[in-house]
Amino acid sequence: MQIILQEDIDKLGHRGDIVTVKPGYARNFLLPHKLAVEATQGNLKAIERIRTALAKKTATELEAAQKQAELLNGISLKFTRKTGENDQMFGSVTSADIAEGLAAQGFKIDKRQVQLAEPLKIIGESQVTIKVFRDVTAQVKVSVEKEA
Repeated sequence: MQIILQEDIDKLGHRGDIVTVKPGYARNFLLPHKLAVEATQGNLKAIERIRTALAKKTATELEAAQKQAELLNGISLKFTRKTGENDQMFGSVTSADIAEGLAAQGFKIDKRQVQLAEPLKIIGESQVTIKVFRDVTAQVKVSVEKEA
């Protein structure tokens, strides 16, 4: 089934792209969540008008994302966790924890934007990448300390 994307979707495409997906994925997820529209003859004719609107929207979001990335680059987060012998942590610091820490400082970041391969399980400092927008990323310093 061919559809026209209205939002960026990882591993599928960007706004305005015409992509082919399985009918169930389109019917059950993309179309109800308004992430895409069906690629009918009428929609294909109107795609240029849609692309110009999406290009304007993308340009404003890109500019806002670059400003947010500049602000995020200077941020450092501090977490305290309980530890056992040999500084072995009980639990970990996850992408959700980092997103909550950034939300507490006034940034609107979803946990899916935090590029963390696996939760932080060691005491110390780490650099974590935040994907703000398509190719715009920021580095946040996360320090994990042991609880007294």
